[in-house]
Amino acid sequence: MVTAYIGIGSNMGDRLANCVRAAEEIAAVPGLRVVSCSEWFLTRPVGVVGQQEWYLNGVLAADSEISPRLFLANLLEIEKSMGRLRKERWGPRVIDLDLLLFGGEIVQEENLAVPHPLMHLRRFVLVPLVQLAHDLRHPVLLKTMAELLHELPEDGQDVIPWKAIECCA
Repeated sequence: MVTAYIGIGSNMGDRLANCVRAAEEIAAVPGLRVVSCSEWFLTRPVGVVGQQEWYLNGVLAADSEISPRLFLANLLEIEKSMGRLRKERWGPRVIDLDLLLFGGEIVQEENLAVPHPLMHLRRFVLVPLVQLAHDLRHPVLLKTMAELLHELPEDGQDVIPWKAIECCA
């Protein structure tokens, strides 16, 4: 069994309800057991041209008995069932689920990259991830999540605590 970390985000509709529903659906996947969830954070969209609502983001940790490929397939199915449409890169979305880390594994396959290739550049990922596992080491960069966050400039990556709400029951 390995611990996987999943980024959860939404910037359409009831963002909190979308994120909580996604966390609950992840918890219902056979072979997964949710162990913790970060607080929620309001975050400025990154890499976006034009106006977009801010995201609500958090990170969930789950022990997994399934493969990274099957894990990702389940995340994509949850996104689809919640109405996620992939029209434009970094466009608004009802839900966004990213497999950030899968234990210490490094996976480079078609449509599957673990660790997530941009996670170390995204404050909206690192802030909640540091809440859950500040001493966890990135399997490629070999730095802790806290070190990666400390090294990341803030420019344009606002992350504001939402409130202490449990992400899953």
